Formats: sequence, structure tokens, C-alpha cells
Amino acid sequence: MTSRTIPMASTVVDSILFRDAFGTAKMRALFSDYALVQRYIDVEVALAKAEAQVGVIPAQAAEVIARESTIDRIDFDHMREETDIVGYPILPLVHQLVHMCGDAGHYVHWGATTQDIMDTAVSLQVRDALDVIDGDIRELRAILVDLAKKHRDTPMAGRTHLQQALPVTFGYKVAIWLAMFDRHQQRLAELRPRVAVVEFAGAAGTLASLGDKGFEVQKAMADELKLGVPATTWHVARDGFAEAVNLLALVTGSLGKIALDIMIMASTEFAEVYEPFVKGRGASSTMPQKRNPISSELMLAAAKAVRQHAGLMVDAMIQDFERATGPWHAEWIAIPESFILSAGALHQAKFALGGLIVDTERMKHNLGITKGLIVAEAVMMGMAPFTGRQQAHDIVYDACRTVNEKGGTLAEALAALPEVTTHFDRSAIDRMTDPANYLGLAPQMVDRAVELSSDI
Repeated sequence: MTSRTIPMASTVVDSILFRDAFGTAKMRALFSDYALVQRYIDVEVALAKAEAQVGVIPAQAAEVIARESTIDRIDFDHMREETDIVGYPILPLVHQLVHMCGDAGHYVHWGATTQDIMDTAVSLQVRDALDVIDGDIRELRAILVDLAKKHRDTPMAGRTHLQQALPVTFGYKVAIWLAMFDRHQQRLAELRPRVAVVEFAGAAGTLASLGDKGFEVQKAMADELKLGVPATTWHVARDGFAEAVNLLALVTGSLGKIALDIMIMASTEFAEVYEPFVKGRGASSTMPQKRNPISSELMLAAAKAVRQHAGLMVDAMIQDFERATGPWHAEWIAIPESFILSAGALHQAKFALGGLIVDTERMKHNLGITKGLIVAEAVMMGMAPFTGRQQAHDIVYDACRTVNEKGGTLAEALAALPEVTTHFDRSAIDRMTDPANYLGLAPQMVDRAVELSSDI
């Protein structure tokens, strides 16, 4: 094996082993070094075109810059070496672009500062990455709609504090998941115009080097790149990027909630749902019977990592004066990794939920393991009009204690109490203690969630 073929990546987002577990090829491509440098070049070319358009630099110079500034001519090794010395990649890039463009190279990077180019390039990356996330969420919502409708009336135990509480339906649980991602889709649409904006302001953000042409160049440059124009310079106002990564934290947080539900419901004792079967997936090296919920585990891990990056982005908002002394650099870590991890988690969610195996019989079985106690509230409310609420509570409480101490079912315990049989015959008692008859508005809530989702 030669040194060329030895895997050298050291993080999961680029690892030959883990990169497709924690990310997607599409998102990695958007944030690759190659794509980033191409975006730097796109911004430099757009700047030259904008300045030529408003008469700041000669039109012919802009034409040469646009034609000659190509990424295939970049010496990446030299750029890396110079970046290590300078601390930023733009001056090393400009050196190479100037060389490529001959006399026109005098006008490369005219009136700009390093952060202008880097921030605008990242705005372009984030804009395109949000499009990918938007599409993934739409696909996931469609999966959740189908799953919610299919299991609208599938009864199962609702649980609070990890204890059986009241009956719900599996469709109701999925509708709650769906509504979260409906809101994320709306948040993303609202966020986009605050983030997809150009940054071109010069050394201290005042556009002083362009005289009275600054705003015109800024607008023309934004139009060339199909970005918005900000109200003010945002060199040290980082709320837009922080908001974007915090949105990803919300998205992956919701995925983490779904993952936790699936993992617990897939446990041997619950056995209510399973991730799609793929031979060998989730296998143990020592226990042949194992079928671990791999996609859910990856979703949960991504949620934890993105949450940390969200905090880092908020911390990086605290910047000094008109140009920061370091917090900006933290974004270089947080933004690419957050988008790659989020795309990976959404990919895992689409796989897991798109082929989720739902054991309705096991849900029905689990709903009956309390022998009717799960609908004690239903019985109490059914008796209250005849006995008063407090007396009904006491009667049902005593019946529940009988079941817990002596066995049998709640229906049997109630049928042995004259205070109950005075008002209800055995068939009425059986109806009251059937969990499927105490679903509240769970099915109707599914209908409402699906209908509202169709409008987004």
C-alpha cells in the first residue's frame, strides 16, 4: 500500500469509515476545500464585474479577471503553505489570481478586505446548504405524513415519565414529530433572507476606499451572486450565521427526540417498532441475536454534536469592536461540521422512518399489560356523573389496589364492587376499561396535523 492510498482523515465527517454515517456526499461537496476556494473565486469575479459595471475599474479588466480566474490553475499546495504563514487564505489566493490575470490583475480584490470575500463565500455555501436541508426536511415530512395517516387509529400505550399513562395512537405520536418539522420548514424559509446576504464593506466596514460608489458596488455584487444586501456591515454582527446553526440544532434536536423514542420502543421489552431490516445492519460482533437501532444512534449523536456547535456559534457572536481577534475563526469549525452532521442525521431519519417496521400486535399487547389500569381515568370520569368525582376516584383507586395486590383485571375488580354494578352492567364495565375506547382526540389530531402540513 502506497502513502497515496492510506486513509488519512481524522474526523468523522471526512473519514473513509464514518463519513457516510455522519454526513452525505452532497453536503460534503458543498463544504469541501475545492468548493470553498471556488466560492472565493466566484466572489472575487463578482466584485470585479460589479466594480466595472459602476465604473470603478475598467470593463476590460473585469472581463479578463472573469475569464482567467479559474480553479484548475490554482496551486493548492502553494496556497496551503502561504495560508499557514498569513493565517488566512485570501491573500494567497489573490496572489495567484493576480498572476493569472496579467495587467488586469492590478484590479483583483479592489477595495475589498479578506473577511468580505470569506464571509460572502460562506453565505453562498450556507444558502446552497439550506436548500439541501430544505429538500431533506420536505422528504422527511412526506414520510411522516404517510406514517401518521397509516397509523391514525393504531392504539398504543402513551407514556409519561417512562410509565404507561393513557392510550394514544401511533399515528398521534408521528403527528407530533411531523408538526415539529413543519415548524422547522417555516423557520428555514424565514431565516434565509437574513443569512443569504453579501458582505462587502472594506477594511473597517465603511466602504471608504470606494468613495461614493460603495453602495452601488455592493448592490451590483449582491445581484451578481444572487444574494441580498444587508442594512449594515456584518463583519462583527454574526447573528445570521449563528441563527443558521442554531436552526440546525433545533432540527437535529427533533431528530434526536424521534431517535430516542425509536430506540426505546425497539428495546426487547417494548418491541413495538424496528428500523428497516438490512442484513448485517446493527449486528453485534459477539451476540448474533442483536439488531441495534443504528440510524437512531447516529441521529442522536449528531444532535449532541450540532448542539455543541450551536453554543459555539452563539459564543462567537461576542466580538470586539469593528474586527474580531479570534471568535470568527470558531465559525470555520462549526458551520461546515453542523451542516454535514445535520444532512447525515436527516439521511438516517429518512431511511429509518421510511421503512419503519411497526408491530401493531405488540403495541396492542403492551397496551393490555396493566390489565386495564391504564384507563383508570376513563372509568373514574365515566362514574363521576353518578357518584361525584371524588367518590369515583376513591372507588377506582380501591379497585386498582385490588388488581395490584391480588391480580385479575380492572374490569373484574370493578364488577365485584356494588358501588359500580349499581350503575353499570358488565358489558358497560368492559367498554369503559377497553383502552381502545379512550383515545381522546388523538386520531382527529392526526387529521389536523396532516391537513396543516399540506399548507406548508
